[in-house]
Amino acid sequence: MPAAAGKPLRAIGLMSGTSLDGVDAAWVQTDGVTITALGPRLTLPYPDELRARLRAIIADAPRLAPDAATVRTATASLMQVHLAAVRALGCPADIIGLHGQTVLHAPHARRTWQLADAAWLAAATSLPVAHDFRTADVAAGGQGAPLVPIFHAALAAALPERPLLVLNLGGVANLTWIGPDGALLACDTGPGNALIDDWVRARTGQDCDQDGALAAAGRADRSLLAALLADPYFARPAPKSLDRQHFAAAITRLDGLSTQDGAATLAAFTAGAVAATALPGRPGRLLVAGGGRHNRALMAALSAAMPCPVAPVEAVGWDGDALEAQCFAYLAVRTARFLPISLPTTTGVPAPMPGGRIASPPAPR
Repeated sequence: MPAAAGKPLRAIGLMSGTSLDGVDAAWVQTDGVTITALGPRLTLPYPDELRARLRAIIADAPRLAPDAATVRTATASLMQVHLAAVRALGCPADIIGLHGQTVLHAPHARRTWQLADAAWLAAATSLPVAHDFRTADVAAGGQGAPLVPIFHAALAAALPERPLLVLNLGGVANLTWIGPDGALLACDTGPGNALIDDWVRARTGQDCDQDGALAAAGRADRSLLAALLADPYFARPAPKSLDRQHFAAAITRLDGLSTQDGAATLAAFTAGAVAATALPGRPGRLLVAGGGRHNRALMAALSAAMPCPVAPVEAVGWDGDALEAQCFAYLAVRTARFLPISLPTTTGVPAPMPGGRIASPPAPR
C-alpha cells in the first residue's frame, strides 16, 4: 500500500478509450470513498501511425489473430504516450491508475483485453501503477464494464437531484442510474461515437463528425433506424456490456445513404439505444460526458428521445473530457485499499468485488 489506510492519496488516472483519440490524464485526491480534490487534466492525441496499428489489432482481436510483433510494438508506442501524459501533467502523485487500450471485450467468453505495460510504467515513473481493472470481474462472471458508476456516485454525492442519469458518450456509450436511495444500476447502452467516427472516416477521411455538422445537415432513415434498434442486445436487461465492434456491420447497411443522412441515422441510433435502456423509473435529468457531448446533432437527438432534461456535465461543474481518467485515478486508490470497484448492479458480478492489480516500481538500489 502506498500510504496508511484512510489518508487521502494523490492519484493520476490514465484512460485511452475505444474512440482511439488518445490518452486522457487527470489528477484526483481521494481516500477511495470521498473525493477531496480534482486537479489538472489533459489529453495527448495518438500519433496517426499508432492509431492505425490499434485499429488493425482491434479488427483482428475477435479472431485472436493479431500479430504478436505488432502487438508488442503498438504496446511500446502506447506506453510512451502514457508516460508523456504523466510527465506533461506534472503533478505529484502517490499512485497511477492505468486502464490501457481495450482491443477486445467478450465477457460471455470470459475474456477482456487491454493493451498496457504497467510494470514498465511503474519503473519509468517510480510510482505504483494499478491496472488490469476488468479481468477479475469477468472471470467471476461479471461483464467487466462499465466501471465508472462507483465514481459517478461519489462525484454526484453533493448533487440534490435524484434519480439522476450520467451518460458517457465514448466509442461505446455507458449509462449510470443513481436512485433516490443511492442505489446504482449501470450498463453499456450501445454505440457511442464509434460508428459515427467509422462512417465519417470511410466517407470523408476525417476522424469524426466535427460538432455534428454532417448529421445536422442530414435526415435519419427511420426504417434503417428501426432495424438497427431491433438488435437483441437492446432487449437484455442491465447490467450488460459491449465490445466496440459489436455493431460494426451496421455501417454496411447504410451504403445507400448520403454521408449526411448516414451520420444523422447513426446519431439517432446512439440516442435511441440510450432511450431504449430499461430503467427503474423516470430520471430527473441526464448529464452527458465524453466526446459525444460535443456533437450537437447527437445531443439534440438525445433531448428528443429522453423523457427528461439533457445537459452536458459542465452544467453541474464537472469536466466532461476528464471524467473517465478521473475515474481510474479514483479506482486506483480503491484498488490499493481493497475496496470494491464493481457491484452486482453495475457489472452483474455475483458480489461486490475489488479488482485491479498493482505493479510496484523497482526497489531503489
